[in-house]
Amino acid sequence: MKEITYKDAIREAMCEEMRRDESVYFMGEDIGAYCGAFGVSKGMLEEFGPERILEPPISETAFVGAGVGSAITGMRPIVELMFSDFMAVCYDQIMNQAAKMHFMFAGKVSVPMVIRTASGGGTGAAAQHSQSLEQMYCHVPGLKVVVPSTAYDAKGLLKASIRDNNTVVFLEQKRLYKTKGLVPEEDYTIPLGVADVKREGKDVSIITYGRMVQMSLQVAEKLEKEGISVEVVDLRTLSPLDTEAIIATAKKTHRVVVVHEAVQFGGFGGEVVSTIADSEAFYYLDAPIKRVGALYCPVPFNPILEANTFPTPEKIEAAVRETL
Repeated sequence: MKEITYKDAIREAMCEEMRRDESVYFMGEDIGAYCGAFGVSKGMLEEFGPERILEPPISETAFVGAGVGSAITGMRPIVELMFSDFMAVCYDQIMNQAAKMHFMFAGKVSVPMVIRTASGGGTGAAAQHSQSLEQMYCHVPGLKVVVPSTAYDAKGLLKASIRDNNTVVFLEQKRLYKTKGLVPEEDYTIPLGVADVKREGKDVSIITYGRMVQMSLQVAEKLEKEGISVEVVDLRTLSPLDTEAIIATAKKTHRVVVVHEAVQFGGFGGEVVSTIADSEAFYYLDAPIKRVGALYCPVPFNPILEANTFPTPEKIEAAVRETL
C-alpha cells in the first residue's frame, strides 16, 4: 500500500487504463499544459501526447457530443467537465444521446464513456461552480453515477467505470482532491453498485456519500466517547444503488440519518428514505428517518454564508441526537 492524494489516485487510474487500452483517451478544457483546473492531469500530456490528451474549444456541447460519437465507434473516452454545473450546456448530449442510445438501437450500440467532473462547494466558487447535481443524473435511465469519498475508492471505481460499457458520470467533490489515503500498488477495481461500511455501529446509521463521509466519520468518532455507536455507510455508487446495504443497516441499528452535500429538497436522500420505507426495514425503525442536506438556495460567494448553506458536523450530530 502507498499513501497518495485523492486527485493523484484519479490520475493514476486514468494513466493505467490508457496504458492498458489504446482505445482510452482523455478530453477536456485545459487538461494539457495547464493540467486541469485542479491539477489532476499533471504529466499526462508529456506521457501520452496531444493525440490522446485532447483540448477542445470551450464548448461542452461540442466535445461531450464528440465523446458520444467516438464511443459508439469503438473508443473509450474520458471526458472532463471542469465543473459539474457546466452540465447545463450539454445536458442534451448526456441525457438524450449518451444515456439512451443503447436502448434505442436495441443493444447494437454502446456508449462506453466516462464523464469526470468536479462537484460540490466549500471553495468559494459561488453559485455557478459549487452545485451538487447528482440527483439530476440519477433521474436519467441509462446513466451510471459514482461519487467516491476516498483515494482508494476513487482509483478503483474510476478504473471500473472506464472499463464499463455504459456512460458513467464520475463526480469528484473538489474539497476531497487534497485528502490522502492508502491505495494498493497492484491493479484493482471496485465494482459499481456496491456500498461500503466505513465504520461499524449498532445505535444509529448514517447513510451518505462523497465529502460527507469524512464529516460523518468525525461525528461518529466524537459520539463514540459518549458511548454512542454510529455506523457510517458510504453508498459510493448512486446508480446502480446498493439497496441491500441500505436495508441491512436500517434493520441493524433501527435508526437512520441520511446526509448529502446537495440541496436537501428533492435530493438523493429522498430515494434512500423511500428505499427503507418500501422495504421490511421500515418495521425495524424506532424513530423517524432524518435527512441532512444543503439549504434550498443558490450557493453564496460569501464564505460565512456558504459555510452556513452546507451540512456541518454540528448539523449531522444534532440529527443523530434527535433520532436517538
